[in-house]
Amino acid sequence: MKIKRLKIFLAAVTLTLATPVLTGDPMVFTDAEQEARFQQLTVELRCLVCQNQTLADSDAPLAQDLRQEIFDMMQSGRSDDEIKQFLIDRYGDFVLYMPPLKSNTLLLWLMPAILLFGGALVVMSIVRKRMPAPDEQEEEKPS
Repeated sequence: MKIKRLKIFLAAVTLTLATPVLTGDPMVFTDAEQEARFQQLTVELRCLVCQNQTLADSDAPLAQDLRQEIFDMMQSGRSDDEIKQFLIDRYGDFVLYMPPLKSNTLLLWLMPAILLFGGALVVMSIVRKRMPAPDEQEEEKPS
């Protein structure tokens, strides 16, 4: 009796875990070129949940939905630019992994250079403070 219940339990767990795999609509590409195009698009677009990952790398449910939406738009004959524009209209420039240089993204593009320059100034300041003054160097030398 216990073995039968255990078998039923294991079968239920197996079916529960396998359900997403069984019910998922696999993306079937017509050719290798279409698949490469899909891969390129998903690398150029950002996961809106993870924010530091591309759609290709993310396992977030929203990323899965967006990948499916991109696939569906490709199947309906939309170009890469049309797909990107649709997503930009819906989510803004943030959806692009490399957003264009515009007035509202200027700070985003300049921030690495600003941080690097600021860091260099801090390092120079610390080095100058630690260096002995020229008068101190002369006093330390024995005559």
